Amino acid sequence: MVQMKEFRIVMPLSVEEFQIAQMYMIMKMQQQSTTGTEGVEIVENRPFEDDVYGKGQYTLKIYRLQSKAPTWLTKFAPADALVMQEEAWNAYPKCKSVVKCPYFTRFILTIDTVHKDDNGQSENVHGLTEEQLAVRQVETIDIASTVNDYWSYIIGSSNIDLSQFQSARTGRGPLTDGWQGQCDPVSTAYKLVTIDAPYWGFGSRLEQALVAGERALFLESHRNCFGWIDEWFGLSMDKMRELEKQSDSSLNKKLGRPCAIEDNEELDEIRTIPSC
Repeated sequence: MVQMKEFRIVMPLSVEEFQIAQMYMIMKMQQQSTTGTEGVEIVENRPFEDDVYGKGQYTLKIYRLQSKAPTWLTKFAPADALVMQEEAWNAYPKCKSVVKCPYFTRFILTIDTVHKDDNGQSENVHGLTEEQLAVRQVETIDIASTVNDYWSYIIGSSNIDLSQFQSARTGRGPLTDGWQGQCDPVSTAYKLVTIDAPYWGFGSRLEQALVAGERALFLESHRNCFGWIDEWFGLSMDKMRELEKQSDSSLNKKLGRPCAIEDNEELDEIRTIPSC
């Protein structure tokens, strides 16, 4: 059975600020998770324009994170087969990502994201049908939560306690009880996760595990978006694109892959993004 769950992540940022925060967070987390044997390979990263999304940025990435696969899943496939391919069409404030696994050819995971200037109270931002709304589940994620589970351990945790954190550059924070209804600016990322793994014997378990994994990833990544605010605040979009190109080349070099962007300069300007 197809799993459909909408996660709502409220952020103490404007929609415009979150675009920069998200780009910075993705670069830094990719650098942290990439070594000589595992990590993220950037195959394509280019502008696109079409009739569906309009203008935006298209990316094609390969995720080689075999060591993070649950032990029970390796009973059904060799660890080196658990490599994921992600295509993303980022037409911010909307984005669509499609994740596939070449080994499990019928598996597909889709994430549709809409960012809005609200505190998570908008309904049906994805324009679902009555049938889809009947099966969709909704969960609001509090980025100030410190609750961890198995998937938090697998994905990794920065241990940022946002209930104690305050930005030196903006004065925002700490995020105490009820902060979602009190902060200004505020915005929400509405992420609709749809997973279909039609495999007898383990498909349902795989779907449930991936939903839990996505939830943990959303929590950690959005925690970092705010926790790293003093590193990215004030950066322009042009500057972020420049840093993104340099980071993409750095990731591929770590994995011994061809660099999508040739750049011989050292990554001095993103020294705040640590490598493993």
